[in-house]
Amino acid sequence: MKVIVIGGGPGGYEAAIKAAKLGAQVILIEKDKLGGTCLNRGCIPTKALLASSDILNEIKEAARFGIQIEGEVSENFSDIIERKNKLILQLSKGIEFLLNKNGVRYVKGTGRLLDRRRVEVTADDFKEVMEADRIILATGSIPVCPEIFGYDGKNVITSDEVLSFRKVPDSIIIVGGGVIGCEIGQFLKRMGSEVTIVEMMPHILPLEDTDVAKQLERQFKKEKIRLITGEGISSVRVNGNRVIAGLKDGKELEADVLMVSIGRKPFTQGLGLENAGIRTDKRGMIPVNKKMETCVEGIYAIGDLVASPALAHVASKEGLIAAENAVGGSREVSYHAVPRCVYTDPEIASVGINKAEADQKGICYKIGTFDFRGLGKAQVVNKIQGFVKVLTDEKDRLIGASIVGPSATELLAELTLAVHLGLTAEQVGDVIHPHPSLCEALMEALHDVHGQSIHKV
Repeated sequence: MKVIVIGGGPGGYEAAIKAAKLGAQVILIEKDKLGGTCLNRGCIPTKALLASSDILNEIKEAARFGIQIEGEVSENFSDIIERKNKLILQLSKGIEFLLNKNGVRYVKGTGRLLDRRRVEVTADDFKEVMEADRIILATGSIPVCPEIFGYDGKNVITSDEVLSFRKVPDSIIIVGGGVIGCEIGQFLKRMGSEVTIVEMMPHILPLEDTDVAKQLERQFKKEKIRLITGEGISSVRVNGNRVIAGLKDGKELEADVLMVSIGRKPFTQGLGLENAGIRTDKRGMIPVNKKMETCVEGIYAIGDLVASPALAHVASKEGLIAAENAVGGSREVSYHAVPRCVYTDPEIASVGINKAEADQKGICYKIGTFDFRGLGKAQVVNKIQGFVKVLTDEKDRLIGASIVGPSATELLAELTLAVHLGLTAEQVGDVIHPHPSLCEALMEALHDVHGQSIHKV
């Protein structure tokens, strides 16, 4: 069995390794850098930057722990960027090592479908036509930047350019208060930039629970990050080295840089989908079945190319499923327990549905909550902001959860497992949780579903 994977992001390279482990001869084609957007321009670099700003913030709060820091504490932005770049290089080499270790042939070049079984690979110094029994498409996505913004890569940019800054801009307007906008906005503010976030929906993080978004909005206002919600951008112009953005209400904003962060779109340009008879929908996405197979037998599509949550861990799961099916399996992807994470301070993590979605679907539910302020461990580490909220259905099964607070993205795993397995609040809440720990907040929220939380006021 010969399998070709086009795209070396988290979904693509994991699909390639999985197929190889299952006995297939695998070729992985990647035109840019291994790891895709996630490793090079998304998940990893943004978290590396946030880790630096978190350390800076912790040092500034050291006096609360009885630690005195003499002299002024400041950041070295170039060193922060250099650390981020070293991490990316190290992890990229790690992926290449795994490919080699598993016998995957890695080809750096641009892959294009010639028909249902042939792929043409083009690079600067060669062109080759390859044949395969199965093909997995994993070319990812690119930022959406409508013409109204006048993208120039200098004054008007996307998140791609932010990660290549050599110095912190004095001021920045971020259009879009989703995950990327909030993470980058808080980082740049803590690095000394004046930050304004414009979100056309009623609150930032519009896909999350309203109470969760309010917690982050409260923190942003405390840090003097300017938030403009329920408002859109109507015009953008560059005057010298300044960007002037007009709001729909007639007011204007001015800054050194404007970053557009309103979403991403599938990258299928030059992929040759039409040559293989593959259709796309009106959003440019490739329709697939639950086995990740396109309308063409033997060709699969995963990650940001398809209409599933645009998250690296979703792409990875889809890649593994597609690889198994490509070599003769019959697996399907389930999306009812997909974790969502925001690495701001405080962190935010959620799974399943929230209260608003439950109301829209007419689901009968109960809610349990618990504030981190009520935990001894949270008081000890001075991380008392935030809460845990869980939703259960009429049979007490967990159908959704949200956490805002310390280590939320780590704590979510327990509740994700519960939602995935259809466990009840009683079952999970009955588990003995360690003390003192942050995960006690999960236990207390689960007990609260039935009004049995011991430490809730």
